[in-house]
Parts: sequence; structure tokens; C-alpha cells
Amino acid sequence: MFKADVYRARRNALRKHVRHGLAIFVGHSDASMNYRDNPYPFVQDGCFSYFFGLQAPDLVGVVDLESGQDWLFGSDFDLEAVVWHGSVRTVTEMATAAGVDHAGTPRDLKSMLDAKRKERTPIRFAPAYRGRTQLALCELLDATPATVAGGSCAELISAIVALRECKGPEELSEMEAALDVARDMHVTAMGASRPGIHEREVVAEIERVVRRLDWQLAYPVIFSRSGEILHNHDHSQLLRAGDLVINDSGAASALGYASDITRTLPIGGRFEGRSRTLYEIVLQAQAVAIDSVKPGMRFIDVHKRSMQALVEGLMTFGVFNGRPADVVETGAYAVVCQGGLGHQIGLDVHDMEGLGEDFVGYDREVTRSKLFGLNRVRLGKRVKPGMTITIEPGLYFIPALIEAWRSERRHADFIDYDRLSDFIGAGGLRVEDEIVVTENACRILGKPIPKSIADVEAAMGR
Repeated sequence: MFKADVYRARRNALRKHVRHGLAIFVGHSDASMNYRDNPYPFVQDGCFSYFFGLQAPDLVGVVDLESGQDWLFGSDFDLEAVVWHGSVRTVTEMATAAGVDHAGTPRDLKSMLDAKRKERTPIRFAPAYRGRTQLALCELLDATPATVAGGSCAELISAIVALRECKGPEELSEMEAALDVARDMHVTAMGASRPGIHEREVVAEIERVVRRLDWQLAYPVIFSRSGEILHNHDHSQLLRAGDLVINDSGAASALGYASDITRTLPIGGRFEGRSRTLYEIVLQAQAVAIDSVKPGMRFIDVHKRSMQALVEGLMTFGVFNGRPADVVETGAYAVVCQGGLGHQIGLDVHDMEGLGEDFVGYDREVTRSKLFGLNRVRLGKRVKPGMTITIEPGLYFIPALIEAWRSERRHADFIDYDRLSDFIGAGGLRVEDEIVVTENACRILGKPIPKSIADVEAAMGR
């Protein structure tokens, strides 16, 4: 945990945004893997972690937005629990660590909420993206699932986003610690990837880097020679010389802060021929994006600049025709890049998106496009200092998508489908780093991870 004053200051900052009622933050419970007492590794809810910092299950935090009082509710371990799990801190001790003056039991919490409801005090909560959390809110508020699902507080959500999206120095330090581990994960993968072994063997080495620290993955590893499948968690394929493999993997720090890095690896150790040119195009698209980020810039415009660089690169192969800006604005570019340029990152790898993508990535000025590809841009609004964002352009040659668009003659004025079809089988490429927006521009977080052609080839032993 950070020092108690950090969490106390965060809760007081919340009160400046939302001034009336109670804000209730339900922490996560253990999630059973195959029976009740055999849980998955525990991951705390990001909002609870931000305001209370405690990485323990079955806790609820309450912020009285008017009185200035904070509460932590939970049950102390009984003797049977101690037998199975050992001694842990009491709820009062955990409250002290989080800078909370008042502690109570679940029964105390229910009594408090019942009394506040009778007084017609607003009880505010964020969306519950886990079913168990939704049921807990139903019980606490004597409400139906439908009422809870539609009852989250937009004012509270907006306040949380405003506070969480600008990272403090202690958070940046934690994120860079997670990036140090991600660097080891990726360098290890580069050294282990060679023809004749299965993807799963490299994944085992990646996960070993994290587990020897007793940390967790920030998300399931994506390591695949079928990189055109955006979230491919199958690791069964045999690596062959000439393959391009996407390695998208990151670690979560002890406090839950995520890292998220992608590199594209040439199996056999060298980028050659067309693969080399495609990789250079993606590197250039990322460089254009990073150079474009500065406070006040709309991230949707950064996305479009990066996509235009991809289009211009593929024009050398004759894949696209016309003005590059028009190829982007019409959505024709999305035949080769279907997702957004990046997303916010922090306590959640897709930071705060459990609160609702449109709350996190958009506002009254910038609304989501309805065009394929552009509608998957997670972050569109203007960026500001302290925001931490991934920058991850890529090229994805998806046979089914290409053939479907070709049969419809979709965007035929801009796309040469004969030339594009030559790339079926090329798979996918992506390069991803994390940035923090500074006062004048941005900087890449963490120590350099091999990315240039020369550095990747050197790390792979060639």
C-alpha cells in the first residue's frame, strides 16, 4: 500500500467533486475456480483499490461526502479461517492502514444504509461489472438486479474518472516497476522464440518471469503466430522460420498497477522481405502517434494521424488509393486495423473501462463514431498531463474480413482488393508502449524494450 495519507487525500478530493450523500465502494470477493474454497488469484476492484488501497477480499468502503467521515466494513477472521489461511489483520487494523477512522461489520453496514435510505440520503455507487458485486449491492440496498444495473451514479463515475485518469508520482513509480518486469518478460520471449518449438513453451517462460516475483499477469498472455486474431489466447501452434509472432503481455504490480507491452518477433531472428517493410510501417505509425500527443490534443486525432501513416505505408504496395486522409475518414483503413490506437492504463489494464467506455474515453465534445474501426476507438477526448495511455498501432490481415468486404465491394474506390489479397496469410503485427502525457508533450514510460529492427534481431540472438 501507499501511505495512508495518499488514500485519505483521494477520498477528500472525491468530496470536492460530489458533495452530497454516501459513496459506497464494494471490494471484490474471491472468485471460485471450480469449488468455493479454490479461488482464482485475487484481483481487487480498481475503484476500491484507488480509494482504500487494501488488497483483501470481502471489504466495503463508504465515503460520507458531507460529514467527512470514512468507513471500512468487513468481517474479522474466525478460528476456522485462521486454521486454513493463517492470521491476517483485523478490519480495524486495515482501516488504520488506509487512513480510515471508522470500522464495522457487514451488519453495521446494512444498518447504516437502511437508516440513510429512510433519511432519503443519496447512496451513490459505480457500475458493478462482476455479478457477485451486483448481488452484494442488491442485498445492501434491498434492490433488484435491474435497479442496481440502472442505478449507478453518473456524477460519481465522472468524478472517479477525473481523479483516476491523472496519475500521481507514486502511481507512475508503481507502473514503471510493472514495466521493468514486462521488459524482462519480452526480452525473455525474444531469446526463447525460435523455429521448431511451440508457442506454449515461450508462454511458459514469459509467465515464469512474473510468478517468480509472486506477481500476477495483468491479463492473459497473447503470444501467437496468428497475430491477425486480436485477442488470441491459443498457444498450440508450432513456430516456423519466417513467422511473425505477436507477443502482447504485461505484469500487474503488487498494488495492482498494470503494464501492457506488445512486440512483434521474427521467428528465425531476422525481419526479411515484405515482413521487414510491414514492420517499418507499424513502427512509423507508432512514432507519428507518440510525436502527436500533447496536452489538449484530441486522442481521436492522434489515432487518425497514426492510421494515415499506416495507409501511406501500404500505398507503396498499392493496397490503398486516393488521399490518405480520405481513406481514414471514410473508415476504409479499418480493413487492416480494426481497433483503436490505445487506451488508458493504470490500476486496470484498460483503466476504468468497467465504469463504461464512453465515460472514460469520450465527453460532450468528442462522441464515438459509428463507422467500423473508428467505433472501436476507446479513447477519443482531449488528453491532459498525467494521463497514461498505450500507443499500439498494428496491421491485421484477416482473411474473412477481407473477403467479406471484397464481396460487398466496400470502399472499392479506396481499396485495391487484388493487392490486398496478396497479404492474406501475412498474419498480424503490432507494437505497443505506454506513455504519460507531460506538460508539453509525452514520454514513453519504463526502460527501453527492444523495438527497432536492429535491437529486436540482436535480442533474438542474430
